[in-house]
Amino acid sequence: MSKSIIPALFFLLGASSAMAQADRWQQRVKYDMDIRMDVKNHQFTGKQQLEYTNNSPDTLSRVFYHLQWNAFQPNSMMDVRSRELGKIIIGKDSKGVDRHDWDSRVTDRISKLQPNEIGYQKVRSLTMDGRQQQFRTEETILVVDLDKPILPKTTVTFNMEFDAQVPVQIRRSGRNNKEGVDYSMSQWYPKMAEYDYEGWHPTPYIAREFYGVWGDFDVKITIDKNYVLAATGYLQNPQQIGYGYETKSSKVTRPAGNTLTWHFNAPNVHDFVWAADPDYKHITQPVDGFTAHFFYIENDTTKNTWPQLAKMIPVAYEYIKKHYGAYPYKQYSFIQGGDGGMEYPMATLIMGNGKMDGLYGVAIHEWMHSWYQGMLGTNESLYPWMDEGFTTFAEDNTIGNTVDSLAGKWPHAPSYRNYFALVRSGFEEPISTHADHFNTNYAYSISSYSKGAIFLEQLGYVIGAANRDAGLLRYYQEWRFKHPNANDFIRVMEKQSGIQLDWYLEYMRNTTKHIDYALDSINEVNGKTVVTLRRVGEFPMPIDLQVELKDGRKELHYIPLTIMFGNKPAENADEKRIVHDGWRWTHPTYTLTIDTPISQLKSIDIDPSMRMADVNRNNNKAVDE
Repeated sequence: MSKSIIPALFFLLGASSAMAQADRWQQRVKYDMDIRMDVKNHQFTGKQQLEYTNNSPDTLSRVFYHLQWNAFQPNSMMDVRSRELGKIIIGKDSKGVDRHDWDSRVTDRISKLQPNEIGYQKVRSLTMDGRQQQFRTEETILVVDLDKPILPKTTVTFNMEFDAQVPVQIRRSGRNNKEGVDYSMSQWYPKMAEYDYEGWHPTPYIAREFYGVWGDFDVKITIDKNYVLAATGYLQNPQQIGYGYETKSSKVTRPAGNTLTWHFNAPNVHDFVWAADPDYKHITQPVDGFTAHFFYIENDTTKNTWPQLAKMIPVAYEYIKKHYGAYPYKQYSFIQGGDGGMEYPMATLIMGNGKMDGLYGVAIHEWMHSWYQGMLGTNESLYPWMDEGFTTFAEDNTIGNTVDSLAGKWPHAPSYRNYFALVRSGFEEPISTHADHFNTNYAYSISSYSKGAIFLEQLGYVIGAANRDAGLLRYYQEWRFKHPNANDFIRVMEKQSGIQLDWYLEYMRNTTKHIDYALDSINEVNGKTVVTLRRVGEFPMPIDLQVELKDGRKELHYIPLTIMFGNKPAENADEKRIVHDGWRWTHPTYTLTIDTPISQLKSIDIDPSMRMADVNRNNNKAVDE
């Protein structure tokens, strides 16, 4: 993209941001960085100028930066945490061998790193508005005690010089990953921590989630001229380096010497990632107003799978745009690198040598983070289920509706299976638990990804799928380029549906109470069927009760909760629906009458759609044999 277009794009992004929830202040940053990479020693020096705008009503006496590569050192918090979790046995595998809880990518690898393999970020100097500042490093956090406070509604400029060593690739970032990519450069720069209405968030890095300040990045990377780079943002100097993201120019003026400087500009993002390898192959794919870029190392597998992936992205986007909103930038890059898949603004690092279905799955998951993290930037540490869970929900829907072999299958069945297994395991914790503080990786993973996805699918059961889907688009419109929390989200859904949902958020987020409804008794009185339902679990829910008659007719008996103060709209126009009085959550049983004798009934079924996360479905259905 040309420089002349970028300010216009920024204006549009900023304007759309300002229209939504204008009373929620947000800090603002502007990074200008210049780094010089020594590929022989896997180190670089960096200069960073950071304009920091304090839009808060508070006076700030100190600031915090993240120095996340310091985690890749023996005895770091990430190292010890991984090894401690590895002592926990969470079950047995199919061969009867104990399953340890540690992340298989990390295990005890950090403890074995040699000095030339560790990662570090060392700040050499730091000034604010030209004055030297006092600072100290507490592993992955730089604490800066300011000589002069930053007043509300003012902007200051920090200038920093720092050194860094790229760690051997263990988790997300690093060098020489197992697929042969030289550099996966995520979390590579000193990054200002977020300050919001809750205060500072200087979260130590132990391999979990992130939270960043919205802003603009201008980054120059000088590196050996044999390397091809992929990054967040738009390449500004394709002619100088002889490499174009849009078109290769015949009028190339390369500077003399052994290095090239790649210049990127990224407007209105909260992070910046890049990757580099001499063997990257680069292809592009036009997609409805923007360009998708693909960087991968070609081999017998990738020469087929990555071009196929490129052709699949426009089809996926057609579904994504309709259901979750438009992608707002003019570029997105799928980059082979990292240790599985990890999202960043305008780009993702993904492993690339696998089979086509796996490659497509991880690509769509990480791309959907452009919505539920890249634009709707919740604090992932506090709300990992809003990040990973919402992304999983959207990923499963997108894949399920774009892969022919999955047509007609319920895409969320795996999330429900995972959640039920977690309930049985005894390791479940509330999803309100801070991402870093779950007792097990197992509980964190299932709670954030699977239960987070269930939160949305089951919400469709509560308010109707059409309301839920319209609410997701409304959420996107109102909160993109903001930092929404769980209450912000549920208020959007309340406005969309006209149904009170505070109870739903409370039970799903802050408890591990479970849903279990049962058919308690079925009797005939005066030629009518009287059904008593029992709430066995502690989590109250509205009830869809489907009755099938022996002549093939079906009718749905709908029982709202009184604390909903509203009813879900009918979801199936072809099915008769009878709305009953509300069920008071304090009452363990509810009795309703069906105007048909038992002899004419074939079956009675609680929640035939199975969207309710009922932990015991064996007591949900009665069938006349």
